[in-house]
Amino acid sequence: MSQSSDLIQSAQRTIRLELEAVEGLLAHIDADFVRACEMILASKGRVVVVGMGKSGHIGNKIAATLASTGTTAFFVHPAEASHGDMGMITRDDIILALSNSGTTNEIVTLLPLIKRLGIQLISVTGNPDSTLAKAAEVNLNVHVAEEACPLNLAPTSSTTAALVMGDALAVALLEARGFTAEDFAFSHPGGALGRRLLLKVENVMHAGDELPQVPRGTLLKDALMEMTLKRLGMTVILESDGRLAGVFTDGDLRRTLDRNLDIQTATIDEVMTPHGKTARPDMLAAEALKIMEDHKILALVVVDGDDRPVGALNMHDLLRAGVM
Repeated sequence: MSQSSDLIQSAQRTIRLELEAVEGLLAHIDADFVRACEMILASKGRVVVVGMGKSGHIGNKIAATLASTGTTAFFVHPAEASHGDMGMITRDDIILALSNSGTTNEIVTLLPLIKRLGIQLISVTGNPDSTLAKAAEVNLNVHVAEEACPLNLAPTSSTTAALVMGDALAVALLEARGFTAEDFAFSHPGGALGRRLLLKVENVMHAGDELPQVPRGTLLKDALMEMTLKRLGMTVILESDGRLAGVFTDGDLRRTLDRNLDIQTATIDEVMTPHGKTARPDMLAAEALKIMEDHKILALVVVDGDDRPVGALNMHDLLRAGVM
């Protein structure tokens, strides 16, 4: 029991210390952070992230996050850069160098060449008075009071702070660029995320002869036949000019039965939902899902620019497509 208690206390202490480290970053989101963002936004090149050891692992993740959120970036190992990989970096690029101490030999060794080539440098260090910080155009301060490691040696709080600063930078740049969900999708084409973000309504909707539709004035019994034939649990109702007049769903049918209307003589106009919520063919399927969820409906009519129905889809279509 004593060992279990010690393990829990150790884990909780670690989390508290890392929370404090992250909270301390708020004071360092300042003019230097703004300057770093402005440099990257104005750059015609890429962001080249460098870092050694644990900072290198964090740098790899930051580069990947930047690249997937609209800022072209990649990671270069600083030791490899000294043996040929500097050739991957151009004068138009910006180097984002991570080193908690700011004195990492493999990175400091690169500074004369970086300066000679005129490459802009942003440092991410825990020591704003370090060699690296002073050589950089701007330093992002990720200083932490202590590591979560009880020996204050293993990079823990410091790497967490650097990672969060990288995320803050990526998201600030994403928003500044007006990066959209569709932009994001092109960086994530695979798996469930790709399906959610790349699939469009036109890829999953029922169109042509599969679209259940009846004109205004149709008897309710005939509209129900159309619904049964097309098996979508709904039908579209059309104006005389082909525009959308309304929609009638299984839910509307249940409400109609509660009204004790005569299905044999009632017309669809008496029971339809006027117009209803719609989607566009070029809309992301995930956006259509959100409309359904927000309005607690199970089907959507898809209309063109003239408000003419061109398709329909329901929750089952989105489920089969892996969007939900």
